[in-house]
Amino acid sequence: MKNITVVLSILALAVVSCTRNTANVERLVENYALVTIPAPDLTGITDNGKEVLRLYRMAADEVDKIYWQQYFGDGEAFLASLPDPAGKLYAGINYGPWDRIDGKTFLPGYDAKPAGACFYPADLTAEEFRAWNDPDKNSPYTLVRRGEDGSLKTVWYHDAYAEPIAKIEEYLHRAADVTIKESVRHYLLEMIEGLKSDNYYDAYKAWLEMNDSKMDLVIGPIEAQDDALYGTKASYGAYVLLKNLQRTEELNALSARIPELQDLLPGDPANHAFVPGAESDIFSCNVLYCSGYTNAGYKVIGINFPYDTKVQEELGTRTIIFDNIIREKFNRTVHPVGSALLEEVYQPHVDAGAFYWIIVFREIAKGLGVKETVNGKGTVAEALAGEALILEKAKSNVLGTWLCAQEAEAYHITALFQKEDVLTTFVTNTIRSTRFGAADPTGIANIVVYNYLLESKAITWNPSGRYSIDYDKTWQALEDLGAEILRIQAHGDVEAAHAWVAKYGVAGPESLSDKRVLENAGIPVDIRFAYE
Repeated sequence: MKNITVVLSILALAVVSCTRNTANVERLVENYALVTIPAPDLTGITDNGKEVLRLYRMAADEVDKIYWQQYFGDGEAFLASLPDPAGKLYAGINYGPWDRIDGKTFLPGYDAKPAGACFYPADLTAEEFRAWNDPDKNSPYTLVRRGEDGSLKTVWYHDAYAEPIAKIEEYLHRAADVTIKESVRHYLLEMIEGLKSDNYYDAYKAWLEMNDSKMDLVIGPIEAQDDALYGTKASYGAYVLLKNLQRTEELNALSARIPELQDLLPGDPANHAFVPGAESDIFSCNVLYCSGYTNAGYKVIGINFPYDTKVQEELGTRTIIFDNIIREKFNRTVHPVGSALLEEVYQPHVDAGAFYWIIVFREIAKGLGVKETVNGKGTVAEALAGEALILEKAKSNVLGTWLCAQEAEAYHITALFQKEDVLTTFVTNTIRSTRFGAADPTGIANIVVYNYLLESKAITWNPSGRYSIDYDKTWQALEDLGAEILRIQAHGDVEAAHAWVAKYGVAGPESLSDKRVLENAGIPVDIRFAYE
């Protein structure tokens, strides 16, 4: 395999014979607290707008079908073949027989998940891929397949998934005809063209310009996290969102400060010289519906989109904070973990307001740093390959918290919390997030940050099984780790990235003990959705 990330993934997936019995699968389902997304308050939304929302959801359902094909195969037939209700439910949560938390198979008869999901042939070797001269092989929007003669070929997404994409286009056309917002209509028509061609530049531009709508739709190939081979192939996902207008106005005051926040980042200024586009903004939204990649396993609580580096540089990004998901995660997972695992003196500092703003700055941090290496190695994603997402997620978590704490200390945030609240809440969330396991870049990134904090003595795991926090060391650890990640990214230092993941990306005895405590306390790992 190509790199240490793949080796770690394979190790995490290797215990394929350890499938779980029915009782164990029922316990696994309990790792995800059921959250009902209520029917939205559509006061002030016209009948046209309500119809647009309905069509958005129908388009999102087609996205789900594409994602099954990308990650596993025929999802409908697979789920229909499962007689056990708990197994079927957990397979639906995970979009296949592989647990998103630990990577193990939980159903009998299935081998380890292919590192490249369904994006590549199962027998593809790294040597064969490197020797293959095809300019489209690294596109986020192509599949790698074998022809009848066994040779490799690329297949564009719009060809591979033509049937569901045609239905998505139909629903978006109908929504474009119904909407009374010209900006929405323009975006939907450009997105249709993007889906037809797998060229999304104009669609992303139109999306960033669509800032006068109470509703939002993020749809298409979104993130490359499922590609553990090369970290390039994008998975289909969708969000249907309803904007919180008052909070969006408050958050957008930060948009003008994004260049300033970029300058504040620690380390050599040359390592964060990227200038985000001027159209960056921040929305506060409630999630009404999600599908595909965005619905698989644990749920994210904000996005910074689009991921296209050309669009980010020329136009900027939109940060979207998911208010209802942040609230549910804090109440059901973060706060209970703090009560279970922090020494009592620190527990009052686990703060809902601090958690919200940590997420705000984490998502902003995704658009900061660098996107192109400073030494001609191409984009950061190309230079760091399979390690790129791990480093990017760790960077966002660390520097988002570092910025949030700094802003709180300078009284630039109106919410009533202090720097200590930010650091305590971050530590608690990091401890919680190690439960995501090492089966994908998000889980590995959290383990890397946790182990670095432990090594730096920013946090201390006590014989009581609870943690103490040294605030000065935590602050310094965030600054040092953030600066080092920025250096690795800016220089495309893949050897250093490998070394970081090898050293810090494996869960130790403290994390395993925490896992047992939280399981015995019945604290869920994350949440899953039901819709009214």
